[in-house]
Amino acid sequence: MTTSDVGLLLVALVALLAWSAWVAASRLDRLHRKVAALRAVLDTQLVRRASAAAELAASGLLDPVSAVLVGESAWAVLAAGGLDDGELARLLPDHGGDDARAMLVSASDGPVLDRGLAESELSATLRAALGDPDEVAVLWAEPGGHELLGSLSAAWYRVQLSRRFHNEAVAQAQRMRRTFMARVLRLAGHAPVPQTVELDDGWPDALGRPGSGIQAGGSEAQTPV
Repeated sequence: MTTSDVGLLLVALVALLAWSAWVAASRLDRLHRKVAALRAVLDTQLVRRASAAAELAASGLLDPVSAVLVGESAWAVLAAGGLDDGELARLLPDHGGDDARAMLVSASDGPVLDRGLAESELSATLRAALGDPDEVAVLWAEPGGHELLGSLSAAWYRVQLSRRFHNEAVAQAQRMRRTFMARVLRLAGHAPVPQTVELDDGWPDALGRPGSGIQAGGSEAQTPV
């Protein structure tokens, strides 16, 4: 093999390495962008779930104790999401009356919790409030109950889907960042390592799944998804 052949081979190897690094960097960048986009979607769905829970708490359909607990948990989530007072006020329902609105506003006076903790506490509170199938069936039948529970059910279902998609994308990005080329060539630059969103989003069985066609109590449902 002549010197020129060796030179051409080295040039080809360098070009191949550069192309591989460019492909890997592009893929990693796309994964980071995907994670960011899915996190924004998840944040939106979490706010929608908390807003739906706040509306349910202010509707007067729940018993007083459950209404207070759900309202406080929903407000804690909205506050932990970084919304200012004006944005929080716009999320308050108009149909709950002054007492219900005052109850929700009073919850904002407490300390701002960690986002994951606040979301987990809201899930646990809703499961407790909606844990009895017979009571939930009555709520579905109340005026406005179908709309309120349907909105909560749809938002909760989207939260679960969004979190699953987000965490799957995070896992892909983390695996890509651990590859030999990504570590040696520092393809991620100064971008922080994506992290999964860990929270309790367990479903209350009595609520019924969106699209299942069955409400708690066995009646037919057409919950939006």
